[in-house]
Amino acid sequence: MPRQILTNSPEWNCIHTNDSETMFPSNFAWGAATSAYQIEGGWDVDDKGPSIWDTFCHEGGRLVFEGQSGDITCNSYELWEEDLRCIRQLGLTHYRLSLSWSRLLPEGITRHVNQKGLRYYNKVINDLLASDVLPMVTLYHFDLPQALQDQGGWKSPEIAAIFDSYARFCFEAFGDRVKLWITLNEPYVCAKLGHEDGIFAPGVKEPGMAAYLVGHNMLRGHARAWHSYNVLYREKQGGSVSLAINSDWAEPLDPASPDDTAATERYLAFTLGWFAWPLFVTGDYPEVMRSSIEVRSKELGYEEGSRLPRFSKDEPSLLGTADFFALNYYTSRRVKPGECCPGVLGLKSDQDAEGVVDPSWPVCGVSWLAVVPDGLRKLLKYVKDTFNNPAIYITENGFSQVGPVDMEDVQRCGFYHDIIQEVARALREDGVDVRGYFAWSLLDNFEWADGFSVRFGLFHVDFSRPERPRTAYRSGREYAGIISKYRSQTMVNT
Repeated sequence: MPRQILTNSPEWNCIHTNDSETMFPSNFAWGAATSAYQIEGGWDVDDKGPSIWDTFCHEGGRLVFEGQSGDITCNSYELWEEDLRCIRQLGLTHYRLSLSWSRLLPEGITRHVNQKGLRYYNKVINDLLASDVLPMVTLYHFDLPQALQDQGGWKSPEIAAIFDSYARFCFEAFGDRVKLWITLNEPYVCAKLGHEDGIFAPGVKEPGMAAYLVGHNMLRGHARAWHSYNVLYREKQGGSVSLAINSDWAEPLDPASPDDTAATERYLAFTLGWFAWPLFVTGDYPEVMRSSIEVRSKELGYEEGSRLPRFSKDEPSLLGTADFFALNYYTSRRVKPGECCPGVLGLKSDQDAEGVVDPSWPVCGVSWLAVVPDGLRKLLKYVKDTFNNPAIYITENGFSQVGPVDMEDVQRCGFYHDIIQEVARALREDGVDVRGYFAWSLLDNFEWADGFSVRFGLFHVDFSRPERPRTAYRSGREYAGIISKYRSQTMVNT
C-alpha cells in the first residue's frame, strides 16, 4: 500500500537552492485556477440554464459524495470581490477561470443570450485586468448545457458546429481583453469518466464505444473553434488558443521488461497521446492506440467498423490547432500490462495497461493522488521531446487535503516548494519552454464526485456558513511568498 503523508515529515521540509539557479523568466505566468461549476453557485439565478452537472447532482442515485452539489458551493457568482481579494493577496500575475456555457447561453445556442451572465463575466475580466492580473479563460470545463445534452450532447456530430458558434460568441464578447484561451478542459475526463464509467456527468455508461466518439467530437469542436479564431479574430485580438490535456507521468514498472515498456507506451498513448497527437504530430490518433483498439475488436468479434472514428478530410484540420501546450499534471504511475476482463469491450481492455503506485511515493488525501514532483519534470521533458518543443503552460497542478481542516498544512507547503523546483529544473537543465504554472485551486470547492470532502484550495472556504468566508491556508501564504521571491528576482535582474 502507498504510504500516507505524515504531518511535519522531514521529506516535506522546504528545499533551498541557489536562487540564481532557479530564476524564472520575467514574463513567467504565476497563476491559480478554478472552474465555473465548482465555485460559482447560483445554479438557477439570473436566467442561467441548467448544465449536465446540475442534472447529474440533482438526480437520485448518483455517485456524488453525500448527495452534494454545486448549487451554491463558494457562491462566487455573488462573492466575486472576495475571490479577487484572494487573487490579489497571492500576488498572482494570471488567473485561470472557466465560463459557464449555460449562464451565457441558457439553451446552448446564440439565439438566446443571457445579458446578466455576460455582465458578470465582463466584470470578472475587467476587475482582473484592473488588478494587473491576466485572465486565462476556459470555454468548457465539464458543464455542458442540459439543453444540448438532451439533443445528444458530445455524442452528436452536430455538437462540433454548436461549440464553434459558442466559441465565436465568446471570442467576440471577451477577446478584446482575453489573450489566453483554453477551448476544452481535460477531454479525456469528459470522455472516459462521463461516457465510459458514468461517474461524472452526464453519467453515460457505454464501455468501449461512447468515450471514443465523445473524444472525437470534442477534438472536432476544438479544431473548428481554433480555425475560427485564427481566421476571424487573431489579427485584431492577438491571442492564443489551446486545449488543456491531463496526463500522468508513466514509466515501466520494470524498466528491463519489454512488456512493461510496451504497456507504458500504450498508457501514454491512451491518455496524453489521444488528444495531443492529433494537435501536435500527425493530425490523427497515435497508431498504437488505433491498432490496439482494432486488435481487441477482432479478438472479441466486433465487426461494426472502427470504434475509434476517423477524421474527415472535409473538416478543418486538427494538426497545428494549438498555440501552446496546456498540461494538467497531478500524479505518476509505474506501468505493467493490464489484467483485462475477457470478452468485454472497454477502454481499459483496449489500453491493456495498468498503472500502479510505487510504495515509496507518498499519497495525499485521495487514494489516486500519489505525490511525485519529479514526475512533472519528466513529463515536461517528454512533451518537449515528443511534441516538437512547444511552449507549455502547466494549467493545473495541486495537492489535496481530506478529513479535518488543517490550516497549517505543512505538507502542501513543502509540495509547492518541491514542484516549483522541478519546474525550474525543467526550464534550466532540460531546456523546456515552460511559460507558466497554475495551482489548483484558488479555493476549496466542489470537487466533482468527491463533493466537498476533498480540498485543493490555497484558501479554505467554510461551507457551513452562508457568507462562505475565505481564509488563506499556510500553503496559500507560502505560494504567495514563492511568487514574490521569484518576481522580485526577475525585477532585480532586468
